[in-house]
Amino acid sequence: MSDKSPKPQEPDTDVHDDPDEPAFEWMKPASSGATSAAGNSAPADAATKAQPASSAPTGSQPESRTGSQPAAPTGSQPESRAGRKAAEAAETEPEPPLFAGSSPAGKPTGGASHSEPLPTSALQVRPPEEEVARRNAEREQAAKVKPLAPRIFQVLLAIFFPIILLVLAVRAVASPLFLWIEYNRPGFPGDGYGFSTEDRMTYGSYAVDYLSNWAGPRYLGGLVHEDGNQLFKDSEVSHMADVKLVILSSFGAGLLLIILSFIAIMYLRKKSDGGVRRGLFAGSIVTLVIIIGLAVLAVLSWQQFFTEFHRIFFASGTWTFSLEDTLIRLFPGQFWVDAGIVIGALVFLAATVTFILTWPTRRRRGLGAKSADANESADVEAEAADPTKDSATTKR
Repeated sequence: MSDKSPKPQEPDTDVHDDPDEPAFEWMKPASSGATSAAGNSAPADAATKAQPASSAPTGSQPESRTGSQPAAPTGSQPESRAGRKAAEAAETEPEPPLFAGSSPAGKPTGGASHSEPLPTSALQVRPPEEEVARRNAEREQAAKVKPLAPRIFQVLLAIFFPIILLVLAVRAVASPLFLWIEYNRPGFPGDGYGFSTEDRMTYGSYAVDYLSNWAGPRYLGGLVHEDGNQLFKDSEVSHMADVKLVILSSFGAGLLLIILSFIAIMYLRKKSDGGVRRGLFAGSIVTLVIIIGLAVLAVLSWQQFFTEFHRIFFASGTWTFSLEDTLIRLFPGQFWVDAGIVIGALVFLAATVTFILTWPTRRRRGLGAKSADANESADVEAEAADPTKDSATTKR
């Protein structure tokens, strides 16, 4: 044999050119549809894998020395790559479409233009009309309901207002200024037992000061007359101590209510539009009703009114004295009538002024601004609906 004779062509054994060759079937995961078939053909596959990758298929003819390609495989050999891919695509189950009437690829199948969603999809689910109406009604009702805290502060402000006015009026009467006005006004009865106006002013000022200071009973019990006798009896000093306890308690309660009212006003100014006005307006009405009722009772029977007032705050028998006692000489019956009139007048005047200043007018309720905004919006809507009217006005 000469060296120039053609060498036999080696079969193509490059495994990287065709990864789908039967020799690499074991590297691919088995599909769900071909599981049973793979189980039946397991012995055949094992036999096929046992052969070398470079061996020729069974029953094939040997290659010629001229380099011709190997013969086509017999029926026992695997199909071509295109055939295997077609078989795998046929065995793969298509995913169910998300919407009825559409293909898995998302294209409509010729059904209705707006397909209904499957039961598992909530993209286009809408609650029933009854549920929608119920939710809208609850939403509107919740919007109309006002917060509870501002209403409570308004009620407290209305309750505190008459008490504060009464305490302030009592404090104005229990002062040396009112005492001086009473002793020097025309028509005030004089003392039939020898006290001059100057004596009354001096001793009366001690009694009034004792009601608002922190001194003990000796502040009055140690006072003596010009003749050396004790100015106030022990029973009078004891009664003044009871009066002092009531007065200081009322002043302390009034101060506490003033602080609470200030807190309520600051809260309502931040949380409730017009809450302070409504609270003071209601308080002024309550005050006027109370003071008018007490004035009617006092006018009908002053003596009965005065007696019942003392029975509320003092024990029976501790507040009655004779005409010769110092307390009666300094503070006769006319003094208490005038004090009652002044207290009622001050409370009535303050409540009336508050009532007038907090009267719910349209401007204070904010309706004036709302009406102006409504009129402006109506004009804008009218101009938008009829633009020719605005252009005609501009031409003129």
